[in-house]
Amino acid sequence: MDELYQYQEEILEKISDNFFRSLYHELNWNSRFLGITGLRGVGKTTMLLQFLKYDAPDRNKTLYVTADHPWFYDDSLLELAQNFSRYGGTHLLIDEIHRYPNWSREIKNIYDGLPDLQVIFTASSMLNLLKGESDLSRRALNKELTGLSFREYLELRYGHSFPAISIERLLENPEETADSVLKKLKPLPAFRDYLQSGYFPFSVTQQKESFRQLLNQVINAVLEVDMQLVEDYSASNTIKVKKLLGVIAESVPFEPNISKIAERLEMGRDTVKTYLNNLERARMLNLLSRSTKGVAALQKPDKIYLENTNLSYALKSNPQAGTIRETLFVNQLRNAGNSVELAKSGDFIVNRKLTFEVGGPSKDNKQIRETDNAYLALDELEHPYLNRIPLWLFGFLY
Repeated sequence: MDELYQYQEEILEKISDNFFRSLYHELNWNSRFLGITGLRGVGKTTMLLQFLKYDAPDRNKTLYVTADHPWFYDDSLLELAQNFSRYGGTHLLIDEIHRYPNWSREIKNIYDGLPDLQVIFTASSMLNLLKGESDLSRRALNKELTGLSFREYLELRYGHSFPAISIERLLENPEETADSVLKKLKPLPAFRDYLQSGYFPFSVTQQKESFRQLLNQVINAVLEVDMQLVEDYSASNTIKVKKLLGVIAESVPFEPNISKIAERLEMGRDTVKTYLNNLERARMLNLLSRSTKGVAALQKPDKIYLENTNLSYALKSNPQAGTIRETLFVNQLRNAGNSVELAKSGDFIVNRKLTFEVGGPSKDNKQIRETDNAYLALDELEHPYLNRIPLWLFGFLY
């Protein structure tokens, strides 16, 4: 166990309190079992280590481990927890728990057998607490960490802090938020940078070419490691998923023809739909349906988007402006906890009551003129007026 403490102290030296993700202050760090899931690279490890360094009740009684540490080649997670608790440990922090074999069974045993030990763990977005030998959904409080919002990016990159607002508050008084930002900086140049490389916190310390290389490593790790570990994918499955993501990246957003995709990739229709759902769980895609109820809404997605705009630039050299705008809108709204569906008039319906048409600064009201509670979300627009809301303002929802 000494080598684990030594590793912990070495890695803590690199952790600072210059920037905290907004989710950090929303989490109940006193929960007996707390799980933080999310896409690789969004800052889960940093958040865990910040808690250890700055907010743990007693750092000497807190231990951070990563589930793929060589220490676990000969020792089990359960044994570590038992010994740690026996010697007075109170907080066990486990990073990337999905990389540990039999994580579900051993975590349940830790929960049931060591009632005085608090466990906080991070995992892939794909981790399903209902899956495996043990149902942990009633034991563990699970929260997802998404990529940076545009608001968070401005704080991390430029040091400007702004409060998050709800979609209702934004639409009620968009001038308030816009004016507070415009007093400190011109948002449009920063917004363009964010669209290309601002979703992941590590972008701030990287040159653009280095960032693109690292992002491609993230994509490969999700497909080659996380999906294999969580879904037991074989190498051949992984190759097929990569091909499917490549096909999607060529033409997003698009209305999928499952039969044609299945034929092109030599897969069954059900396999294609399963892979699409798994890619959404892995936070590689956003799948949208039209505002319908019942079984029809579960059959297949009506439209597919990449999960964030950084992926768009990584997987396609020159994505279309319209694609980037819609991808950003869906991403920021969903990450803030809003429901987003495809609309009959306009592009999207948010929370089943707000209609949005997304476009450039010259976009008019033609498609939503007869629709109640309808707004234009417009790129390259600095100031809001009437029902015209700058697209960058939707980056302040979380």
